Amino acid sequence: MRRDSKLSGVLHVLLHLAEHDGPATSEVLAKAMSTNPVVVRRVMAGLRDHGYVHSEKGHGGGWTLACDLSKVTLRDIYEALGSPGLLAMGNRTESPGCLVEQAVNAALDQAFHDAEALLLARFGEVTLAMLFADCHDRLVSRGGAHDLESVHAS
Repeated sequence: MRRDSKLSGVLHVLLHLAEHDGPATSEVLAKAMSTNPVVVRRVMAGLRDHGYVHSEKGHGGGWTLACDLSKVTLRDIYEALGSPGLLAMGNRTESPGCLVEQAVNAALDQAFHDAEALLLARFGEVTLAMLFADCHDRLVSRGGAHDLESVHAS
């Protein structure tokens, strides 16, 4: 089953924007993400609608952060993306006639609900500033480059 990596990709882009001096074009961000600029524009437009990024058209334009990294959590970004499904597993049949399958569904439904609640709570505890600080701690531990842009390809 294919995993949905949109949240991971968007967080990656936002951290690059935080490091980037000035606006970054969709083409530059797409290259960093190994995707198409159209995909970047579509996702970034949704983030712009929530006030997390800003865009300028024309020469010298592009995307910039429009938020305080210490006030935005992973949950905020997750919700801005439309709250995609967190778990790939689900019940075989949603409305089974079989009593055995009803019991299985009840147990799984509760476990899925609990797992999602725990994951969303954790998303709410992690800010973009925390991720940004972790990136810089990793740079320091490498002992080489001084910014994220210079190590992206590493």
